[in-house]
Amino acid sequence: MKQGIFTVCSNRPLTREVYEMTLRGDTSAITAPGQFVNIKVEGFFLRRPISVCDCGPDSLTLVYKVVGNGTEALSKRVPGDGLDLLTGLGNGYDLSSAGERPLLLGGGVGVPPLYRLCKDLIAQGRELTVILGFNTVGEIFYEHEFKALGAKVIVTTADGSYGQKGFVTDAMEGLNYTYFYCCGPEPMLKAVYKASATSGQFSFEERMGCGFGACMGCSCKTVTGYKRICKEGPVLRKEEILWQTQG
Repeated sequence: MKQGIFTVCSNRPLTREVYEMTLRGDTSAITAPGQFVNIKVEGFFLRRPISVCDCGPDSLTLVYKVVGNGTEALSKRVPGDGLDLLTGLGNGYDLSSAGERPLLLGGGVGVPPLYRLCKDLIAQGRELTVILGFNTVGEIFYEHEFKALGAKVIVTTADGSYGQKGFVTDAMEGLNYTYFYCCGPEPMLKAVYKASATSGQFSFEERMGCGFGACMGCSCKTVTGYKRICKEGPVLRKEEILWQTQG
């Protein structure tokens, strides 16, 4: 974990509620896709945890949804503003089990952390299929960005207004994949768990206090005992999840 001041380079809406923020600063503590940062927002006591979408040696991309006063305040930051960030938080995705044809599944704001994962897997020569799930056409973002990486992209919408009608699990049917990586709302994660034909990894969301494992506020019970979503998570393997104790 590292604390540092980042400078906002851009902060633009992708949809009515989803924003993409790019920042400049020291990203050396970010070592794996699926990790997150914790942002201090002026006027609010608790920091806001946001998944890392992408990063370079001194650049960081975050995609977040405005869901409350804190993220609304974040959406009003302009280029040149400084933000206090804790970086390198959480246990990210492990790429070693991916196999030749990994499947990535993202729902809503669960899509962003899969972007860097997709980049890293393609760099390793894997053949990627990405399923992006949204409620309706107006909520879709990053479809073209994933395609530009070289992944096969399938978009589903619950109302059928774009792509394949239904949920990400409907698009899973008939696919030949060696492993899967998933991030999204818990009902989607549960559905993927039941529908999946292989092992995989899930990224969980949880209310957090400190964001680095000290307060124990985001602990959940797993097959191997209690784990902190902010420290041992947010990524957990399929085999260790106890759904009845999540949420």
